[in-house]
Amino acid sequence: MHQAHDGHEHGGHAAASWGAAARATLHCLTGCALGEILGMVVGTALSWHNAPTMVLAVVLAFVFGYALTLRGVLGSGLGLRAAVRVALAADTLSIAVMELIDNGVIVLIPGALDAALSDALFWWTLALSLALAFVVTTPVNRWMISRGKGHAVAHRYH
Repeated sequence: MHQAHDGHEHGGHAAASWGAAARATLHCLTGCALGEILGMVVGTALSWHNAPTMVLAVVLAFVFGYALTLRGVLGSGLGLRAAVRVALAADTLSIAVMELIDNGVIVLIPGALDAALSDALFWWTLALSLALAFVVTTPVNRWMISRGKGHAVAHRYH
């Protein structure tokens, strides 16, 4: 089992280590990145407008993010309904923050939304946005884990 806490108590909950928070964020980032990249590639390849492309990317980020958690939780023998509740509790805030930062960066970089798949700007912007999403989301996950929320919920089943 992963060590989610470093043993210091704060308000009745153990303080989460930065390592546990980084692992939780990396787990979340993996699913988000898969969905985000797939959505952006599909929308761009199909010449969709920016809004539907971003909606597809966000939806797929949540789907892939939840799917990674579900895979692990279902493997512990938990039923589907309970596993879905665990995945929602473990990942929703983390994915939402990650997507907010990720898509915010893409919107703010001039020309990124109009870049083609063959443009370096498309790929560099996507990589930068995911890296910044990781940096911003890690403290959020640390805060949630220290309160027994977020990935602390899923760790009980790994």
